[in-house]
Amino acid sequence: MPAQSFAGAPCVCQHRLERCDQRCVADMLDTTFYIACLRLTGRRCLVVGAGDVGLEKIEGLLTSGALVHVIARDVSPAVRELAASGDVELTEREFRPGDLEGHFLAIAATSDTETNIAIFEEAERRAMLCNVVDVPPLCSFILPAIVRSGPIAIAISTAGASPALAKRMKREIADLYGDDHAALAAILNEVRGWAKSTLPTFAARRDFFEAIVNGDPDPLALLRAGDRAAVDRLIAERQAEAESALV
Repeated sequence: MPAQSFAGAPCVCQHRLERCDQRCVADMLDTTFYIACLRLTGRRCLVVGAGDVGLEKIEGLLTSGALVHVIARDVSPAVRELAASGDVELTEREFRPGDLEGHFLAIAATSDTETNIAIFEEAERRAMLCNVVDVPPLCSFILPAIVRSGPIAIAISTAGASPALAKRMKREIADLYGDDHAALAAILNEVRGWAKSTLPTFAARRDFFEAIVNGDPDPLALLRAGDRAAVDRLIAERQAEAESALV
């Protein structure tokens, strides 16, 4: 269960109960999340907290090209090193009202419940994206486990029910989808310009790419065998077929 949602503890979720009865945990399992990929390049994002958990969130934001601002009183050596190198902006103090101003999203990664609640409530007033680590009910977005390989990113979420299970699924999925899939995605991206300029309809472009990905020979099998030239020939053949169909 979430770290701060256990029987007998003060309630911190939207139900505002006198004492937590864990109903928020069930609510999360019944929540249908709208899955989206955020483009954070050049956007200013706030992380409150600079311990091990904060570092993990900071690194994820940096990987996505965000401009990361960190507010924390206690700063781990790794976060301080990132600040010294100019990778993050560091403000060494407690969180204050108004600190969310000028940020696209906020992540609360502190061990202080009242601070986390204050961050979430201010974000709600601003209609701003906020994630409170390990407290799914205090999140307007959650952070799934991610499998990355080249341009491919696969997200795994358990709606906050079991991060451990999500990590296991991440390992298993990484074994299924790897470098060959990433290489094929990059190759097909090179053909997108031709497809858009040559094939007049969405349906024609869809059928063209599906004929390559799902056809015979299998382009993934060819790449696994180290035969990139055969993949190029396959694509050229499908291009010729598509062009002849237009005549």
